[in-house]
Amino acid sequence: MKPYITLIIFLTIFIENIQAQNNFRNWGHKVGIRTNLLFPQNEFTNFGLFGNDDLSFKWFKFSHLFQVYYGYEFSKTNELHINIGHGFYAGRAYDKSKDVVNGSFESSITPIDLRLRINPTNKSNWNPYFYLGIGLMYYEVTKSPDITSPVKPKLKGWTGIYPFGLGAEFILSEKFVYDISLGGALSSSLDLDGYWGENNFLWDGYFNISIGISWRGESCLSDRDNDGLTKCEEQELGTDIKNPDSDGDKIQDGDEVKIHKTNPLNNDSDDDGIDDYEEIFVYKTNPLSSDTDSDQLDDEKEIYIYKTDPLISDTDSDKLSDYEEIFVYKTTALIADTDSDGLNDGDELIAFKTNPLLKDTDGDKLSDGDEVLAHKSDPNLIDTDGDNLTDYDEIMIYKTEANKLDTDEGGIDDGAEISNETNPLNPKDDFKKKEVIEIGVPIVLEGITFDKNKSRIKPESEPALWNAYTTLKNYPEMIVEISGHTDNVGSRKSNIELSIRRANAVKEWLVKRGIEPERIQTKGYGPDRPVAPNNSEENKRKNRRIEFLRLQ
Repeated sequence: MKPYITLIIFLTIFIENIQAQNNFRNWGHKVGIRTNLLFPQNEFTNFGLFGNDDLSFKWFKFSHLFQVYYGYEFSKTNELHINIGHGFYAGRAYDKSKDVVNGSFESSITPIDLRLRINPTNKSNWNPYFYLGIGLMYYEVTKSPDITSPVKPKLKGWTGIYPFGLGAEFILSEKFVYDISLGGALSSSLDLDGYWGENNFLWDGYFNISIGISWRGESCLSDRDNDGLTKCEEQELGTDIKNPDSDGDKIQDGDEVKIHKTNPLNNDSDDDGIDDYEEIFVYKTNPLSSDTDSDQLDDEKEIYIYKTDPLISDTDSDKLSDYEEIFVYKTTALIADTDSDGLNDGDELIAFKTNPLLKDTDGDKLSDGDEVLAHKSDPNLIDTDGDNLTDYDEIMIYKTEANKLDTDEGGIDDGAEISNETNPLNPKDDFKKKEVIEIGVPIVLEGITFDKNKSRIKPESEPALWNAYTTLKNYPEMIVEISGHTDNVGSRKSNIELSIRRANAVKEWLVKRGIEPERIQTKGYGPDRPVAPNNSEENKRKNRRIEFLRLQ
């Protein structure tokens, strides 16, 4: 017994120090050897059943069975084993009732059996099992007890055998496992001990303690590293069958292939500078796309350089993509209102056409947001209503409306009222008393000036124009002729064309402010009607004029 006990203790200690992963499934095929210490069961007193057991071991004589076996895994929990063995079955013919040893018996045995082994659990480093089997055993009695058998025994031949038992496997290495089991076998013979008593009611058999070692193959369905991929899948993919995380990205190969669809051989499947683990579990980005939000910025640049959200193409929700803000408009992709003017960048560019980098696009000292939201003025024009007052002066100084030409609706625009020193908020002071305008008597509109050789009216002409406007408003029945005149510098043709354009410019100004166009006729006389000789600069200036003539 001592050699067996020593071997069991040694192997148990060895197993406890082995660090191995679970590999008790999907091995496919297995071959091994097993040595068995036998405890015969028969009609003599022994370590047995039915009242003839004895712990004095006076009956004991060394019995042994050596076996080789082949195993086949046909499901996750079931195996078939074919066992072939040879040994000897021996003991002392001890009669406990008389405390007498009647010699001993010995037989050679050669069992062949088929076993169903069931593995009910899936432990990490050991594999418990139980088994049942059926087979044949050839025996030959080589020594019979020293007492005469009442019934002549059959000393050799074949008998049925029915093995049973339980045990456990432990991993020794990648390919080898160690096996310990307790069991027995019941034969269909009464002759194994060379004695057949008259009242024998129990078939001969034995209990056994077994120690074995086996070499295992590996089936296509095995998953040695428990990563969720079979051996064949890993071989096809090129991953490491011994390493559950081939690319070292903290995601098991099986999860990469079957769940995340990432490349188990590349820790950064989309090559965007962020490993798959961080994309999936930290930033929640798509590990298969370098630009998760399709904003033309790689996820890595969004996270580490621009600090934008790689999941949203418009991080600051200003209606501009992060890419457009950074590379096209140079605005801040993290702040909806880059210039802090009260308008988001998208509205400035798309709706109001203002500069999202300037708080005051038109430079009138009013922020774009105040112009759009508070004052309803044009943030792109210094003078929204064209009254020659800046929006700022109207709102902050004169308290007039920046988007209304004539705030008090008295007939004179705000700029002209300021020039006339009247109140742009009081309509009653807009017009002077009616002047008597005679029919057919021309009146020179002093103060109306133009750019040289052009028909654009200069701003300083406003007071004179408003005087003409007032006259036409005071006399709604009046029909007038507005004529343009020039000096004699240049050709007559060009001067006539210039004079008619200037007359039309004056008419256009008046019509724009509400005078009916049919009440105004225009003429261009060029140099033909001078009021002074063109012999000095002063006289030439007098000849360059606009005249107002009442026709009706």
